[in-house]
Amino acid sequence: MTPPGSSPGSSPGSSSAAAGHFADRLLAACDAKGAPVCVGLDPVFAKLPAVLREMHAGDPVAAIESFCAGVIWAVAEHVPAVKPQMACFERYGPAGVAAFFRIVEEAKRCGLLVVADCKRGDIGTSSDHYAHAYFADEATRCDALTINSYLGADGMQPMIDRAAATAAGVFALVRTSNPGGDALQGLRLADGRTVGEAVADMVAAAGAGHVGASGYSSVGAVVGATKPADAVELRKRMPQQLFLVPGYGAQGGGADDVRACFNPDGRGALITASRSVIYAFDKTVANDASGGGGDWTSAVEAAALALKEDIAGILQEKN
Repeated sequence: MTPPGSSPGSSPGSSSAAAGHFADRLLAACDAKGAPVCVGLDPVFAKLPAVLREMHAGDPVAAIESFCAGVIWAVAEHVPAVKPQMACFERYGPAGVAAFFRIVEEAKRCGLLVVADCKRGDIGTSSDHYAHAYFADEATRCDALTINSYLGADGMQPMIDRAAATAAGVFALVRTSNPGGDALQGLRLADGRTVGEAVADMVAAAGAGHVGASGYSSVGAVVGATKPADAVELRKRMPQQLFLVPGYGAQGGGADDVRACFNPDGRGALITASRSVIYAFDKTVANDASGGGGDWTSAVEAAALALKEDIAGILQEKN
């Protein structure tokens, strides 16, 4: 794959790090890039730069694949990880799924860790099938997978086991960033815990046997940036979990909202932003054939760098 504006054979980074414990690899990558940040790849055809929509008229899969490749090349110098959203690809059927895994390969080739945002979860047998899809093939193997913990521990376990066998990780849904999640996750149980806190305890127990040299488990947790008050209690319950923190930027989460997701040592969270980075060109150029074209990746790169600097600043304050 040759991303827009590049020449065949060129590359902004080296291949992914050698296999090892997922949490250790992720933390090392965050240290190397200067901040624990992740760019979400949530491509929507109608929002792409006009130059790509026109270039690939009638072929939205080619358009979103080209767009994601361009984003990867724009951000690879500044961030340790990307998080492609499978739903944006799966809507196009087999061609979209194939494009998803080509994007995984491209991100790995550029030295980025890949968190597949799929939120898979089912009974044990089905969960094992899902795990094979994302961890079995070495060329397209994701570094981590978001999973749905709300079917219980037995639904998570096959994906945790498969991830561990391939030096990968999982991020289990605990406290999501959407407003509707409050109705379930905020409910109080008879023992005084919220549903979200009970799930956090389950995730912490599931990850206890998968702790790396860094002191963090390869079983992480999804905790939304829009739930800062809850994050304080969840961090106490999950000290060894890496938090994948969506909702920063376009969904309203800011610096004050994500501080509680980190441990006192300034580690333990991966802050992710999607729309505020990948569609940053909307703020700087007119999204038409003349203005929304050739240099859209510069705006994406600048937004990724701003994200990195914002989170690095938060961590400097903590230290």
